[in-house]
Amino acid sequence: MLRASGVAVGLFLGVRLTGTAVLALVAHVAGRHPLTLLARSWDSIWYLGVAAHGYGHDLPSSDPEPHSDLAFFPLYPVLVRAVTALTTLGGGTAGLLISWSAAALAAAGIHVAGSRLHGRPTGLALVLLWGLLPHAVVLSMAYTEPVMTAFAAWSLCAVLAGNWLWAGALAALAGLSRPNGFAVAAAVLAAAGAEVWRRRGEVSHRLWTGAALAPLGWTAYVLWVGRRRDDLLGGYFEVQRLWGSRFDFGHGSLQLLRAMLLHGSRFEFPMALVLVAASTVLYALLLLDRAPLPLLVFSGVLLLITLGGSGFFESKPRFLLPAFPLLLPLAQSLVRTAKTRPWHAAVLVAALAGLSYVYGAYLVVYAQAPL
Repeated sequence: MLRASGVAVGLFLGVRLTGTAVLALVAHVAGRHPLTLLARSWDSIWYLGVAAHGYGHDLPSSDPEPHSDLAFFPLYPVLVRAVTALTTLGGGTAGLLISWSAAALAAAGIHVAGSRLHGRPTGLALVLLWGLLPHAVVLSMAYTEPVMTAFAAWSLCAVLAGNWLWAGALAALAGLSRPNGFAVAAAVLAAAGAEVWRRRGEVSHRLWTGAALAPLGWTAYVLWVGRRRDDLLGGYFEVQRLWGSRFDFGHGSLQLLRAMLLHGSRFEFPMALVLVAASTVLYALLLLDRAPLPLLVFSGVLLLITLGGSGFFESKPRFLLPAFPLLLPLAQSLVRTAKTRPWHAAVLVAALAGLSYVYGAYLVVYAQAPL
């Protein structure tokens, strides 16, 4: 399994390095520096700011209060700060090193999960499809999605193997990495609850400990922000509201969709709509395939947050990057096609690669919408 995971990581790195080379070429033509674009674009600037100066720095906005850096979870800035303290690397380079390393670890975990469920060819196909998503360029940037996905993938692997302590500890770290990181804790808790029900309560203390650990990271940061804002339970969510991000059961997204249909929009918005709609269909297929409960809960919670949350519609496909189980039906189909019609599979992969590389370069170099 270790050797096969090494092959999967090599495949992923080859895919993403090719995408980075395409981006570098496009950036050169546009007169921009590719490493600057990868290391210091949109949210990465905020995370690097927290790493360098700590929390407490705001950005003026049209709202009554400024946008606060408390909206950004602490694990990634802590890792950047540790790397810069232990090496001579600057913040941007350290951020890229962490993201690329985490993406490789995530690819290994995704391969293990896919192989455990449907065999090694499916595990490899799952990694390949994840690396060729239209927004996979984010996996090569100083963003937090690679870090969360790494913890999520290995936490889910631990759940599937019955290693509850590892599952809970990794879920806690995932919860410290991103606001939607609590989806990992939800998956661990759901799996633990199902196991308790199946065994009629006769389970080991490891399960109870793992279940208790799982939500600690996310909960601790939310309560810390609440205490700092003098509103223990609501402070963090007020910070997010001032950013225009809240859970409104999809009302804001529907309003944006209506405006898009009536007045048109930038290319990124209809593309995001198509990708979110495709993710919803893939989740339905995952349900029909009777995937294991933790994968269903993890992907379902991520999809629910994405569909029901308002604000930053163009970023919704990025929010779904950690939801790799959604790609399982496609991975199985790709393996079957490769066995019976290898030429068709090769053309499909080439088309996905072309879309991923061109659209990724467009998003980073030319698009004006936040990633």
